[in-house]
Amino acid sequence: MKASNKKDIKGWMMNNAILVVLMVLLVVIVAIEPSFISINNFRNILAQASTRVIIALGIGALIITQGTDLSAGRIVGLSAVVSASLLQSPTYAYRMYPNLPQLKIIWPILLATAVAGIIGLLNGLVISKLMVTPFITTLGTQIIVYGITSTYFDRPPYGAQPIGGLDQRYMDFAQGSFSILGFAIPHLVIYAAIVTALIWVLWNKTRLGKNIFAVGGNPEAAVVSGVSLVKTLLIVYTLAGALYGFAGSLEAARVGSATNNTGNMYELDAIAACVVGGVSFTGGVGTVGGIVTGVLIFQVINYGLAFIGVNPYLQYIIKGLIIIIAVAIDTRKYVKKK
Repeated sequence: MKASNKKDIKGWMMNNAILVVLMVLLVVIVAIEPSFISINNFRNILAQASTRVIIALGIGALIITQGTDLSAGRIVGLSAVVSASLLQSPTYAYRMYPNLPQLKIIWPILLATAVAGIIGLLNGLVISKLMVTPFITTLGTQIIVYGITSTYFDRPPYGAQPIGGLDQRYMDFAQGSFSILGFAIPHLVIYAAIVTALIWVLWNKTRLGKNIFAVGGNPEAAVVSGVSLVKTLLIVYTLAGALYGFAGSLEAARVGSATNNTGNMYELDAIAACVVGGVSFTGGVGTVGGIVTGVLIFQVINYGLAFIGVNPYLQYIIKGLIIIIAVAIDTRKYVKKK
């Protein structure tokens, strides 16, 4: 019995090694700076994690179908730049469009979301119709979108300067909060919760959700069963793009400005959070709750490392190691099952 218990504990430790590492890292952060545990920090972490949750939910579905998306961060950046450029304050001296009338905030956000959705659709077309691997397709899209964003961003007469002076209504849309029982809940958390609920329903209560997991688990068997591989991938990549677009619009308002580098490397955080949250690169495995948990854990670590003054470049090294360890553990699980 004791041997069995030791084996179970060892198995749990191996399967959840990345979580153990992250928890140890969190303990170290708290030990170095106990003031990290505070309501204000918790609120900031939730606000920052909200846009990342939306991005990760888009990428999570792609990983479940045995795909990925390296262009997510750049699409977020394009969406941020587009929405910010159309929602600058009418009194701001350096407006990108000086003669543009004040717009309702919903229209630029919808436009940015639609543009991002179209890019996602193009990714899906190349992957499903031309049979180019998701890695290569989205790598190419990443470069193309960055070029488009930089060209748009570097427009005369003011050139490549941050797009600031955002409309206060737009800022309030993202930076505001609701007070419930004396606790201020950021608007961003509400938006992320709504998106999370919708994605949960999509994955668990619709035919499309079943098809996503079927395609990821065994594409050949899914096709034989009548699932349209092309249609499923097109919808999944388009939806992912739209989620990046919405997140990008929120991110610009959260930060208060946008540049052509907004969203840079966000896809790596999202991929890492998905894997930490139990989404398997072998396909067909993943949950909405796991992704949200992975994002929160990762964001706590990110915020904590910055809070205690860890060099930003060192943070990149830590993130890279987390991704490698997480995927290595995921691969080990798959080999073991085989």
